[in-house]
Amino acid sequence: MNRDASLAALADRSTRWDVLVIGGGATGLGAAVDAAARGYRTLLLEQHDFAKATSSRSTKLVHGGVRYLKQGNISLVRESLRERARLLHNAPQLTRRQPFIVPAYGAFDRAFYGVGLKLYDVLSGPFSLGPSQVISRDETLREMPAIQSAGLRGGVRYFDGQFDDARLVIALANTLHDLGGWAANYVRVTRLVKEGARLSGVIAQDQESGREFEIAARVVINATGVFTDAVRRLDDLASHAIVSASQGAHIVVNRRFLPGESALMVPKTKDGRVLFAIPWHGRVVIGTTDTPVGETPLEPRPMAREIEFLLEHAKLYLATAPSEGDILSTFAGLRPLVKAGAGHATKQLSRDHTIVVSDSGLVTITGGKWTTYRKMGEDVVNTAASVGGLKKCVSRTHDLPLRGASALESFSAEDVRRFAREEMARTVEDVLSRRTRTLLLDARTAGELAPTVAAALAMELNRDESWQRAQIDSFRALAQQHLWP
Repeated sequence: MNRDASLAALADRSTRWDVLVIGGGATGLGAAVDAAARGYRTLLLEQHDFAKATSSRSTKLVHGGVRYLKQGNISLVRESLRERARLLHNAPQLTRRQPFIVPAYGAFDRAFYGVGLKLYDVLSGPFSLGPSQVISRDETLREMPAIQSAGLRGGVRYFDGQFDDARLVIALANTLHDLGGWAANYVRVTRLVKEGARLSGVIAQDQESGREFEIAARVVINATGVFTDAVRRLDDLASHAIVSASQGAHIVVNRRFLPGESALMVPKTKDGRVLFAIPWHGRVVIGTTDTPVGETPLEPRPMAREIEFLLEHAKLYLATAPSEGDILSTFAGLRPLVKAGAGHATKQLSRDHTIVVSDSGLVTITGGKWTTYRKMGEDVVNTAASVGGLKKCVSRTHDLPLRGASALESFSAEDVRRFAREEMARTVEDVLSRRTRTLLLDARTAGELAPTVAAALAMELNRDESWQRAQIDSFRALAQQHLWP
C-alpha cells in the first residue's frame, strides 16, 4: 500500500471508476472493501489520514450493545452480535474476546442484570462468546480485586469483543489494495462534478503538493461520518442536515487501577449512561460520555465536565481511583448520529445506519457503529450498485480475512520508515497516534519520541530539517492537548 502508486492510479484520466468512496474511516473503508471484493473498480479518498477522526477514538469494543437492550432495539443488538462474530473471525490478530464484570450493589441488581445479560446470550445464538453468569461477592472480588467492595453484593460476568480500531482501519486499507482497489490519504474532495443534473465524479486536491485531480466515477459514496453534511452541501447547498454529533470522551490511566483480565461495565450511571473501564495495550481506558456538540473539528478535545464525570464515577466503583494527576492521556471522538426531532438527547438517538440518495445520485451513508461497519459497507454498496448501474454482484465480505497486524508495543526507526513506505504514514502524528497507539496510551512519552520519529520519516520521505522541526513542534503541541490538565 504505497501512496505514490495510489496517486498515479487516481491521476490516470483514462480510468472511470465504478465506485468512488469519500471518507477513510471504518464506514468508508468497509464500503470500499465490499465494492472491490465484488470486482468493482474502486477508489477511496481521505482528506487527512485514515481513521484520523471518529474511527481511531472509539472505546475499543466490538460489541452487540448491551445498552441497546434497554432501548428495546433488539434488531440492532442481534445484527451487532452477528457482525461481532464475523469481525473476530476475519481479523483475529486485531481482536479478542474480553471478559466483563457488571458489579451489583443494589438488592435486586444481580438478578436484574443477570436476566438482561441472559437475553444478550439468547440473541447471540450461535455467535456467543461464552455464557453470562451471576457470580458471588467473593468471586467478583477475586476476578476484579480493584473494585469498590463496600456494599458489593456480587456481579454478573459476560463476554464481548475488544479490538484496536486504528490498526483495523489500516488492515481494511491493506485488504482493499489486495483486492485491486486503491486508497489515498491527504487527498481532499473539493468539488463534485456533474454531467447535466447527474453526478459523474469529483475534483480532489493532494494536500501535500496542491495538485488537483479530476476523477470520473459511475457512483460516488459519501462516507464521511460527522462531516457528512458538508459533503452533501457540495452536491446541493440546500441539503438539510441529517447528522447530530455526539462527543465521547475517554481517559487513559495505569493498569494498577484495574489489574486482572476483566473489564468493568457499569450499565447505568446517575445520568443514565454506560461506563466502562477496560484493559487495553497495558493501560486502562475509562469512558465514555455522550455530549451533544454543535461543531465537528478534526481534533475534538474532552471538556472539563467530561473528565470530571469520568473521574467522579471511577471513584464510585474503583477502590483506588485515579485523580487528574494519574491521567496518562485523554481523547475524544465524535459519533455521527442520525438526527431526530427537537428535544432528543444524543444518548437517545438511534445507532442504526441510514442511507440517503440525492437527486444527482450521491449515495450517503451515516450513523451506525464500529461493530457493524461490514454490514454498513454491504448495504451501501448494494444501493450504490443500483444507482450507478453496475453489474449486480453479491457481497463477499462475510468471511473475508483482513490483512494487517496489531500495533507494536515498541518500535524502531526502521518500523517508522516501513509505516511510511507501506502504510502511507506521512506525519509524526500518523505514526504516534494511529500506526502505533503511543499518543493515546501516554501523551508525555509520545512527545518525547517525536524527534526520533520525525528523523526516520524525513529519511524515508526525503524531507529537510525545517520539515522535521515543524513536525516536532506541531506534534508536541498536539500531545500537550492530550495531557490533563
